[in-house]
Amino acid sequence: MDALANLLLGFSVALAPVNLFWCFVGVVLGTIVGVLPGLGPAATIAMLLPLTLKMDHTTAIITLAGIFYGARYGGSTTSILLNMPGESSSVATCLDGYQMARNGRAGAALGISAIASFIAGTVGVLGLMMIAPPLARFALRFAPPEYFALMVLGLAMVVFLAGDSMVKALLALLVGLWLATIGTDLFTAESRFTFGHAKLLGGVDFIAATVGIFAVGEVLVNLESRAGGEIVKLPRGIRNLLPTLQDLKDCRFAFVNGSLIGFFVGALPGAGATVASFLSYGLEKAVSRHPEKFGTGVIEGVAAPEGANNADAGGALVPLLTLGIPGGNTTAILLGGLILWGYKPGPLLIQEHPQLFWGLVASMYVGNFLLLVLNLPLVPLFAQILRLPSYVLHPFIIGISVVGVYSVNNSLFDVWMMALFGLLGYLMRKLDFPAAALILGLVLGDVLERALRQSLMMSQGDLAIFVNRPISATLLAIAVVLLCLPALRWVRAWRADAVQREG
Repeated sequence: MDALANLLLGFSVALAPVNLFWCFVGVVLGTIVGVLPGLGPAATIAMLLPLTLKMDHTTAIITLAGIFYGARYGGSTTSILLNMPGESSSVATCLDGYQMARNGRAGAALGISAIASFIAGTVGVLGLMMIAPPLARFALRFAPPEYFALMVLGLAMVVFLAGDSMVKALLALLVGLWLATIGTDLFTAESRFTFGHAKLLGGVDFIAATVGIFAVGEVLVNLESRAGGEIVKLPRGIRNLLPTLQDLKDCRFAFVNGSLIGFFVGALPGAGATVASFLSYGLEKAVSRHPEKFGTGVIEGVAAPEGANNADAGGALVPLLTLGIPGGNTTAILLGGLILWGYKPGPLLIQEHPQLFWGLVASMYVGNFLLLVLNLPLVPLFAQILRLPSYVLHPFIIGISVVGVYSVNNSLFDVWMMALFGLLGYLMRKLDFPAAALILGLVLGDVLERALRQSLMMSQGDLAIFVNRPISATLLAIAVVLLCLPALRWVRAWRADAVQREG
């Protein structure tokens, strides 16, 4: 009854005209930010934070949170239509989303993305409301060894997804991990692999690498294979551009999978939506009746990662609001905002400021509904982008890529890096190397290295720390099993061939 009374209090706050208006503004702005590569919710919230000082604090947090989870909705649009992930959490969506667009099902992919985001976002809010405190206490049990094991599991998952290309996936992953080491050493402040170039001291820019490998690389491949005309053929009629009842039936497990994994991983400070989306995608492929079709344009391959990266938003607010621990750049800025307004995020926040907490929770219900209402009708409009002829679409993609990459640091160097990674992406496609493995290695490399070195400092160099702790040992065991499964399939295939030859 207390929870119901608190939720009613929250809705009385969220549905106030001024809060409803700013919730709408926040989710619309977040969607736009998600569509545009390079900007990102963290930078947007940082720029808008000074403007919230004269706003009501509850209204301000509702607006900024709307930008945060609204960007997750928008990020799928360019990933599906243009193979251009604006954030690392959208990389997994490209694997099947863009292939669905190439197969003429861009509308269905966009629609199922919006539906999965709504369901998972709602689950994330329910989790934030009901199990935030106990889950936050469990998250405190994650020390550097557990985070190292979780990152290893995420990397093992992307190798497992490669199937027959396991060796190539491992090589791409190693290249990504090496790229993550470029820059300044985390502990000694010494430069590594910069070759005397000051621009590399901050490391390889993620946006430049991702946009180059996926978007520019895809343009180069298309230029080689197509002389002109439409990139893909789209079916006529709005009904044919939206998910069917069969699509919804096929995605029922993906909705649950993405929601639960996304929320749980999101509640772990530092884990991030990237790990959540790949874990969800991998689990969906592992339980699928047709795993061989993943990567060719199956709708479950869109629903699972999109659900995960949206549920992650609700999960990420758990340690922020209940413990005062931010899990990433965006939540760190939100923490700064709360402190700036005079609040102390932690166990007493819910009791001392129920209007703020429950108003935020209820606004996320409202915001997710607004995002569904906004995004589904726009599916046919977004899909029309693919009707553009290649001589129009390709310069458009390159133009957006250049503007997006340049705007991050106002650096032409990043644009040249994008071009270099674009060439790398083209070569990887030609040689059938999985680009997702390289990107995941680049994204998780810093976190993995930090967790490894902190763990070894805790144990004074004893590697047994990873197997002596139950959580880390379990996660590493799962990672080993995932890496061994393809080898077992190869052994079985070899034995079957041997038996057949003898017969």
